[in-house]
Amino acid sequence: MAFRDLREFVQLLESHGEVRRVPAELDVRLEIPEVADRVSKRHGPALVFERPVSREAGRSFGMPVAMNLFGSYRRMAWALGVDPQTGDWRDLDVKARELMDKVPLDAPSSLKGKLDALIGLKDLAASGPREVKGSKAPAQQAVLRGHEVDLGALPVLTTWPGDGGPFITLPLVVTRSLSGRLNVGMYRLQVFDERTTGLHIHEHHDGAKNLREWAAAGHETMPVSVALGGDPATIYAATAPVPPMIDEYLFSGVLRSEPVEVVRCVTNDLLVPAHAEIVLEGHVRIGELRREGPFGDHTGYYSLAGDFPVFHVDAITMRSDPLYPATIVGRPPMEDCYMAKATERLFLPVIKAMMPEVIDYDLPLEGVFHNCAIFQIKKEFPGQAFRVMNFAWSMGQMMFTKFVIVVDEDVDCHDYSQVAWRCFNNVDPSRDVLVSKGPLDRLDHASNYESFGFKMGIDATKPLPGEGHLREWPDALEMSPEVKARIDELWEGLGLDS
Repeated sequence: MAFRDLREFVQLLESHGEVRRVPAELDVRLEIPEVADRVSKRHGPALVFERPVSREAGRSFGMPVAMNLFGSYRRMAWALGVDPQTGDWRDLDVKARELMDKVPLDAPSSLKGKLDALIGLKDLAASGPREVKGSKAPAQQAVLRGHEVDLGALPVLTTWPGDGGPFITLPLVVTRSLSGRLNVGMYRLQVFDERTTGLHIHEHHDGAKNLREWAAAGHETMPVSVALGGDPATIYAATAPVPPMIDEYLFSGVLRSEPVEVVRCVTNDLLVPAHAEIVLEGHVRIGELRREGPFGDHTGYYSLAGDFPVFHVDAITMRSDPLYPATIVGRPPMEDCYMAKATERLFLPVIKAMMPEVIDYDLPLEGVFHNCAIFQIKKEFPGQAFRVMNFAWSMGQMMFTKFVIVVDEDVDCHDYSQVAWRCFNNVDPSRDVLVSKGPLDRLDHASNYESFGFKMGIDATKPLPGEGHLREWPDALEMSPEVKARIDELWEGLGLDS
């Protein structure tokens, strides 16, 4: 099922008892985040805070704050179109296979494969965004310009005591290349004053690539718009590692099985979700930087202050009764972990298309997306585990992965006890460990250098002839199937479950 906007998703969650409304007056500085953090850690419901206030500013806000909407496997699956009446999280694997049939997410090496991919892209045209007039866009029911622009009127949260200020944490940041290709990314925005924010955009992001392109062409400014809210699939798409030939609106349209409705901004030429709750329209000045941060990040540590572009807000458009969407990040499990797990499931067919020996893979929550990946493979030749490590480090955002662990096909990569048992017992550090270096996520605070450092691969598979292990390899302990079947039959009568 496709949701038209965020409030339809909230209504669906409420109908299934997945929302708690909080009528108490709570401060946007630390209090609302602390409640949301506790609920998230307990795998609790989505939250709507109905009376957000700022005691420091002496202000009440005329809009509720919605949080933890994606904070469970079930809610994340529903957000991506799994039918809540008949489906569950496991149906994301089915959706992933459907995506591979619709979208050429793999990279064919042959000329015929490339032609097939182009034909497939042509067939996707019906899933591309559909532009509507401003008069039909709820996101432009109210338009504020000039002296009316005031970011202080939004219930922007300060999450952790050491944060550099309030941060907009669930933004859809829209930029475009000079050729007109749109990009929708999720980059946090620190509110500096009523009309400016930081734009925490890493050098590896497509939005940063667009900014470099505009700068190289001699432009003094680049248009930027930020949508808050929209349908849940589009919010997710802004976080997904979508390949360059597929923009995020198109990807969302495929996930939703219907196009995303977009509207042209009133002060620039960018397209934003027509059903967003709030839109900030503006620009960045090429070369202008300002100190941003610190920020309590999804690693569970503060990301340190740094110099980033400044976003100048020229206009704010919104619904007549907006809902302010927010998320908080910190030590996992948090809401963003479920978004990452959705990416893990949806992109499994892509991984398998590029590395056919891969049976499954797992991104542990504690690895916060980019610090650890576990691959389960069918091993057939010497050195194959190292091929998987090097290939993984060459694939898009997986280049940031600091630890890659490879296990055999009989090991459940999602069972960390099994994985640890094989690592601790099978690995000889002199033979099975590969230390490499390359790009790292900017948030990695352990590396000696920012965004660059060392990474490690661990081959926990059984050695094959030719891999240097010259002794006999023992079998793992396993009871005979006949005895296991016999005890299964007798088990209930043994009285051991009480």
